[in-house]
Amino acid sequence: MIKINRIGQLLTIFLWAMTSTMQANNKILTSPNQKIKITLSASNTGFTVSYQGKTAVLCTRLGLMTKNKTGVVTCKKIILQQQKHIEEHYRMLSGKRSICNNEATEAVCTLSPQLKLRLRAYDNGIAFRYELSGLKADSIMGELTTYYIKQGLRRWMQNYQSSYEDFFPLTTAQPQEASNKRHWGYPALVELQDAQYYTLYSEADINPYQSASSLKSSGNTGYQVFPDRNPLHLDGNWHTPWRVVIIGKLSDVVESTLITDLARPSQLKDTTWIHPGVVSWVYWAYNHGSKDYQIVRKYIDMAARFHLPYVLIDAEWDEMTNGGKIEDAINYAHQKGVRPLIWYNSSTAWINGAPGPKFRINTPEKREKEFAWLEKSGVAGVKVDFFDGDTQPTMAYCIAILKCAARHHLLVNFHGATIPRGWQRTFPNLLSTEGVYGEEWYNNLPILTNKAACHNATLPFTRNVIGPMDYTPCAFSDSQHPHITSNAHELALTVLYQSGLQHLADKPESYYAQPSEVQHFLGKLPVAWDDTRLIAGYPGKYVIMARRKGATWYIAGINGTDKKLEVNLNLKSLRLPSAPLYLESFEDNTSKEHHWEIKKGEKHLPDQVTMIPRGGFIFIIQVRKNKNL
Repeated sequence: MIKINRIGQLLTIFLWAMTSTMQANNKILTSPNQKIKITLSASNTGFTVSYQGKTAVLCTRLGLMTKNKTGVVTCKKIILQQQKHIEEHYRMLSGKRSICNNEATEAVCTLSPQLKLRLRAYDNGIAFRYELSGLKADSIMGELTTYYIKQGLRRWMQNYQSSYEDFFPLTTAQPQEASNKRHWGYPALVELQDAQYYTLYSEADINPYQSASSLKSSGNTGYQVFPDRNPLHLDGNWHTPWRVVIIGKLSDVVESTLITDLARPSQLKDTTWIHPGVVSWVYWAYNHGSKDYQIVRKYIDMAARFHLPYVLIDAEWDEMTNGGKIEDAINYAHQKGVRPLIWYNSSTAWINGAPGPKFRINTPEKREKEFAWLEKSGVAGVKVDFFDGDTQPTMAYCIAILKCAARHHLLVNFHGATIPRGWQRTFPNLLSTEGVYGEEWYNNLPILTNKAACHNATLPFTRNVIGPMDYTPCAFSDSQHPHITSNAHELALTVLYQSGLQHLADKPESYYAQPSEVQHFLGKLPVAWDDTRLIAGYPGKYVIMARRKGATWYIAGINGTDKKLEVNLNLKSLRLPSAPLYLESFEDNTSKEHHWEIKKGEKHLPDQVTMIPRGGFIFIIQVRKNKNL
């Protein structure tokens, strides 16, 4: 049991040496499929991970720092013990796959009388966490875990921002080569030297007594795990979140569910009220929230016309004028058969000068009162914005919001917040999280105009791997700054990007101007998938992905370059039946008068697809059971 007490003096619990006294049979942990092996080093303070016989991960340093006592606790002998096989199947209400398989080999490594290392070898990665026992008036001061990444390897890493809103530029530079770029956020993607295998670094399963972490440079080639501030004083037992490395081909990385595999199962008894869906969203077109009642009505009308389940009533609704208040907007939405989601300022980060409402959910009493009102009013969920980074108080606050929201049957979308680390399994009412440089940035800076195509083709291999991503896609018109991606590129993002609440960025008039087939597509768009497959791609260049809902496959692709791209379309992994297939396709038309090339009918799948510069496509594939399909 963890209690909050006074802080003591400095204690450093540190793995000093792994000696050769370990026997060969207790220093190697192997994944169930035998492809991954974790080998504890006998000569230094870390471990090596091999994938199909080749070194994939090198952890050169292990250990934790806590306050209590001074000195270094050395370890003369480290033994893997308590090895066991883990296997479970679980269901996700939203995500890249509805049925997930969590299978691994686990062992516990004793580092000192108070410190253990729990290791897991998965078929597509590894995970480990530190476990402390016997704490007395103690506190966490830092972590020594350091990953070595060989010089010259290609990497896609994001400069750390507390909101995780930045690009993932391709680089081979070392940490010390740029003094202002020595702190990175998760996830971090690395291409191994033979260009066939990749590693993606992240973490999973944060509880209220932990902070989230990121990576900081350590020497020429080291990346050290850097936990954010944790002011708690601890008694008893405590452990870190899981440190995670996904390993394999790009398809293994993209399709992995390792982050939710490691998360705690949900304790909710009833989840029948949780429904992922598409949302009409006001902010992008007007660079403003929901102050104007008449504009809010337009977005409710759009949701009703397209049969979208939700409309987001964004910031500034507490100042709503021009013919109605928030209660009028909620009632109008219900009249139209649309359920509203409502925005709140978390009031922990950007407060002065920020939009409201503010300070309505910061204490348990206020939160309970506010969420009870929302439930009584028939509001479907909340979007909470502007959080204070990765600190332990922020993590505890987020979890408190999720728990209270669940009690009142409210969906949750976190914005201006940290990235997903598995909460979407533990709290299935969490349907989306921002933590991405998304489409809303067309409102803020001109930089996205030229970078968007490459950035969009990088996100499926980085940010969206680890959890839902509220990029707010599908803008056919321009906001404050223009976009130069094609219409088919924009439409493809709604399939490529997984989010349990998929907010459509553009204004109603822009969607009404599209062909009826596009409007129908948006009205039927799934946002929770039964399966996900990477068909082809390379970060920043292009991506083609297949997602299945029921018996229907959605194949979406985008070109991240400024040149025409021809790509082979190998769909053997989908195991499509030999029965006739009904295909509906959305592609770019090179004509200046018409943006779309839309076809549908019973036909063979193409062997190759051509994408215009910054273009894209969607194929919807159904097995035709009868002529009336």
